Amino acid sequence: MLYFAYTALITPERLAQVAPTAEFKFIAHLPEWGLEFPINDDDWGGGLPSVSPTTGSTVWGAVFEVPEGEVDLVKKMEGEEHRAATTIEAMDRTGKRHQVTTFVFDGKKNGGYTPSSKYLLMMLRGSRHWSLPAGWIAGLEEHLSAAS
Repeated sequence: MLYFAYTALITPERLAQVAPTAEFKFIAHLPEWGLEFPINDDDWGGGLPSVSPTTGSTVWGAVFEVPEGEVDLVKKMEGEEHRAATTIEAMDRTGKRHQVTTFVFDGKKNGGYTPSSKYLLMMLRGSRHWSLPAGWIAGLEEHLSAAS
């Protein structure tokens, strides 16, 4: 499975816990999709992320090849955070399009929640590790400032 990671699983240490042999492939973004926080999670102390179609926005992430034997573990981890697998088109930095699997909130939206600071810090660590664009990182930092 080509997995587009934008959640806490973008952090190498966290992904290694569920998919230790997943292989980094490339950086990509989801054009016309935006980041939101529709999932309230008491364990994390705030809102967890999802993506949704949003005109004029983009979501950046890292794409990994997850071996068949580890796909169910990724699905389980994302499912525990109320996201379900969705096939979507991502674009790499050269403009090439790829069919990837990402995970989107699968519940009824009741508005947005203040993001979990702990969760955002993991997203930031992973985003910096994979050298995602400065504008994406700045946006995550703004969410973190609002959450603190």
